Amino acid sequence: MAVFHYRALDKSGKHKKGVLEADTARHVRQQLQEQGLMALELTSVTDDASSLTSKLNKPFSFTRAKRMSTQDLSLMTRQIATLLNAGIPLDEVLSGVAKQNTKANVRNIILGVRAKVMEGYTLAMGMGEFPAAFPKLYRTTVASGEKSGKLDQVLTRLAEYTEKQQHIKRKIRQALIYPSLMVVVSIFVVIFMLLYVVPKIIDVFNQTNQVLPLPTQILIAISGMMERDGLYLLGGVVMVGFGFHRLLKRLDFRRKFHRFLFKIPVIGKTIRTINSARFARTFGILNAATVPVLEAMQAAAQLITPLPMQEAVLKAIDEVREGVNIHTALQKTDYFSPMFIHLIGSGEASGQLDAMLEKAAANQEADVEALIEGSLTLFEPVMILVMGGIVMFIVMAVMLPIFALDNFNG
Repeated sequence: MAVFHYRALDKSGKHKKGVLEADTARHVRQQLQEQGLMALELTSVTDDASSLTSKLNKPFSFTRAKRMSTQDLSLMTRQIATLLNAGIPLDEVLSGVAKQNTKANVRNIILGVRAKVMEGYTLAMGMGEFPAAFPKLYRTTVASGEKSGKLDQVLTRLAEYTEKQQHIKRKIRQALIYPSLMVVVSIFVVIFMLLYVVPKIIDVFNQTNQVLPLPTQILIAISGMMERDGLYLLGGVVMVGFGFHRLLKRLDFRRKFHRFLFKIPVIGKTIRTINSARFARTFGILNAATVPVLEAMQAAAQLITPLPMQEAVLKAIDEVREGVNIHTALQKTDYFSPMFIHLIGSGEASGQLDAMLEKAAANQEADVEALIEGSLTLFEPVMILVMGGIVMFIVMAVMLPIFALDNFNG
């Protein structure tokens, strides 16, 4: 059965919208007629998704393909895993999950997947109709779970993974609210002072015809530049940002930039730890789904963002292919912490690689949270000191001529 969006008119001439399941569009029209509705437009959910995806790939298209937030994906995965674990058939599981969901977009995606499953496709293939909603790694893992007959277990691990990712993102987002607000307010205060307050004070100083101190002259120059060339400066910043974004698309420049980021003390360690956790978690899920080790490592490596680290891990995979132990090959990259390598080595020696990968991921994720909290704790006083220094400079530049004028009159 397929899933169709419909737009119809009732007997009073009012427009009605909804979703119906049927074998063909003709059957949908019959169902609508039985309800006293006249069909105006019918669209298959899967066809609609494919059309939107193709539009998304066209230049200058602002149409978005059907997407699903991390939170919705996590909840849906958990529901499917729980119902499958209870022995309920997959088509009934998808139907039940769709009915429980209150978001029309998510409900339509699930019904679209169910329609493909009812046609004889696998769950992973059905999810493949909605690539914007289900990432490639997600679909690969589901396919492995179906092949191994452990779909419920794999979905449970995926739910835990997506929940953890959502937790980290939410924690980072919440932690950044106050510092971001403080930075924005501080910038606006300084700009306001330079554009509106300082010029009025400068007019007073100009009437005295006194020789102004160096800090005051610097402040006047900055204020004049902001007032005269502010729009040009803003345009320059936008152009630099656009040019930098274009340069990042070049592999050689992106590689050099990522190497530079790794050299920054706190930022480099945070990036390394985040990607280590992502690699371990993904590798563990795929390995638990009986995906071959090399294939699982290859898929996990694709999620590593920094190019130097990804290339080093891919080189380590080649060494594992040649017979080198996993922990030995990863240790040579110099991108993983000693604890991470120790846990992987213990997993290989004991035959419990899945459990050790999970512990390694949990350890790295805990380090990420500690690094973020520590960085933000340090950022706030540093930001206060920087803004305090800027304000102090402005106050001194304004007050010094006043003191000089008082001494002159005295």
